Amino acid sequence: MKHTQDNLGSLVADVTRLMRRTFARRLGDSPITVNEARILKYVARNHGVRQIDLADMLEIQPIQLARLIDKLAKLQLVERQIVPEDRRAYHIHLLPAADEVISSFEKVASVVLDDAMKGLSSEQVSAMLAGLNHIRNNLNQG
Repeated sequence: MKHTQDNLGSLVADVTRLMRRTFARRLGDSPITVNEARILKYVARNHGVRQIDLADMLEIQPIQLARLIDKLAKLQLVERQIVPEDRRAYHIHLLPAADEVISSFEKVASVVLDDAMKGLSSEQVSAMLAGLNHIRNNLNQG
């Protein structure tokens, strides 16, 4: 396969960057940043995730995550619970107020996604998603 400037990795990275930028712009004056929204979404998908594992999933430094979790805890969106077998570790849990925040972000994300997919047929979208899922599965096995 010939490698061009627009290879898969570059395109995926560019689309990710542009979608985050568009999402941030559409958030407007929200007190929650894109990174904080990502944290809430990952915790919603991985209830009780260890803080160190969450940092790995998000590909950010643990100290950076700790600061973001501190802010979300002050906003009463998440809480830390000590891991009984390792008192230096924490599990992160959503608090009830996070549901409304996540719901509002999902609405913004849906608009961004609709804008991104404009002009693509449902068949093209299905094929693209199937291909990306297949690639992800391949890479998860390796």
